[in-house]
Amino acid sequence: MKNQTPQRVKIEGTARFQRLLAGAPETCGMKSGAVILQPGESVGEHVTRAREEAIIILEGRAEVFVAGKPVFTSGPEELVYIPPETAHDIRNSGTVPLRYVYVVVPGQPLPDQK
Repeated sequence: MKNQTPQRVKIEGTARFQRLLAGAPETCGMKSGAVILQPGESVGEHVTRAREEAIIILEGRAEVFVAGKPVFTSGPEELVYIPPETAHDIRNSGTVPLRYVYVVVPGQPLPDQK
């Protein structure tokens, strides 16, 4: 784990997906990316297995689905938390592009939570 160094990654462009952090050996297991969805578009239902996911909404409106059902809508300056082993999807429910950053980390309890 000593190979990791602080780094800065610029979020840029208009591509649907931009990898920001790819996991080991670049990090200790964290992965991250930037996503742009057009109105009505979704990222597609998926499960991040034993990993937790944080989704930070930068612009637009995101409808959050769990197990195929809408749970809530989130907007700019909000963070969405997805627990491990949770089937979920993000859909742009607005009229402008939805921009968000996701961060996925291995879901391991802290020493004081065991």
